[in-house]
Amino acid sequence: MFLDQVKIHIRAGDGGDGAASFRREAHVPRGGPDGGDGGRGGSIHLRVDPGQTTLRDYRQHRHFKAESGGRGSGSRKHGKAGSDLTLVVPPGTAVRDDASGELLADLVSSEQVAMVARGGRGGLGNVHFATATHRTPKHAQKGEPGAERWIRLELRLIADVGLVGLPNAGKSTLLAALTAARPKIADYPFTTLEPNLGVLDLGDEDERRPTIADVPGLIEGASLGAGLGHAFLRHVERTRILVHVVDGADRDPEWAHGVIRDELEAHDPALLEKPMIVAFNKVDRPAAAAAWPSFRDARRRDGLPCLAISAATGAGIPELRVLLAERLPDAAELGRPVEPAGVVVHRIESLADGFAVEREADGAFRVKGRRIERVAAQTDFSVDESADRFQRDLARLGVEAELRRAGIEAGDTVRIGAIELEWDREAWEAG
Repeated sequence: MFLDQVKIHIRAGDGGDGAASFRREAHVPRGGPDGGDGGRGGSIHLRVDPGQTTLRDYRQHRHFKAESGGRGSGSRKHGKAGSDLTLVVPPGTAVRDDASGELLADLVSSEQVAMVARGGRGGLGNVHFATATHRTPKHAQKGEPGAERWIRLELRLIADVGLVGLPNAGKSTLLAALTAARPKIADYPFTTLEPNLGVLDLGDEDERRPTIADVPGLIEGASLGAGLGHAFLRHVERTRILVHVVDGADRDPEWAHGVIRDELEAHDPALLEKPMIVAFNKVDRPAAAAAWPSFRDARRRDGLPCLAISAATGAGIPELRVLLAERLPDAAELGRPVEPAGVVVHRIESLADGFAVEREADGAFRVKGRRIERVAAQTDFSVDESADRFQRDLARLGVEAELRRAGIEAGDTVRIGAIELEWDREAWEAG
């Protein structure tokens, strides 16, 4: 089964907790803090594997989690870092955040890597919180939670030449004639239910080995979701050249030609700017032979190269190879990814150091901001010293004052990341 779109859940590893411990040795009656730091959590990466052609590996297994970091321990021993998790994807995979639809990465180059979920930082041990006036701190940070999200993988095949046309136009037969590929071929519509790839042989003296893709047949309205072909329109976006295969024996070849042009333009007008060759197929049949002269003249007026072929008998196939060879780039260019080049999108977190206070539908107050959310996640509220420190952090960062301006009252709920707290005016004022 060809799988070209899938949604998966990824979660990076949590950072390990820092340790709150003290030296306990016979010759050191009042040993100071010696809690080590927690290890960082493993991150999740996507890496391009040229040997992959579909996303079938993610058909059943759709939840992935990297290893969490180890806890710190006494004697200033750091926890072990969690192992990163690398998932392989085929060339041409676009990665989007499922919730927002934002592009995270567009992976086309061999061995290209993108981090899609960062592991949490390990918590600091209590050795970091000793001061001249507070020599025995019990406070140690919890590990930072790893990033978690649903992402959508969308594959767009990277092929140098794409074959497009209505169902039963003869695309699969043409692919077989031009390459060693052996796609399923039958004389009825929608034989091809998934893209087929082959390597185009341009002749013994031509070292280039371009790839060619047979895209399932499109129908009128495909760009709006009609028929089988709409799901595969994205696969012609990365091609260098399009070969428009027209069934010359169709009752109206001119209409068939116009339908595909309209659907390509509706999907992406840039597709009509690609180099295109029109292959008038099945010219071995009387109806096609009769329709060829007028069809050829119309394409000349359009400025489109057009030639008559019979994919079944081989007529015109050598001439088509010549046309393709003339329009394809040299071997060095073919070795580089088809445009657009792969990118990894790096976004600046707008609330990395700042914060915002919002009122939620149930009346609770939501505090948003990467820094304050991290502080809350790394606080162990079961330790009084840690809870008191958190209250001081809220005051120092200005969050407490902003909550008061927002009209918070005793008993109101405050949410910061995954942490939910109850506002206690006396406790906050005492802190």
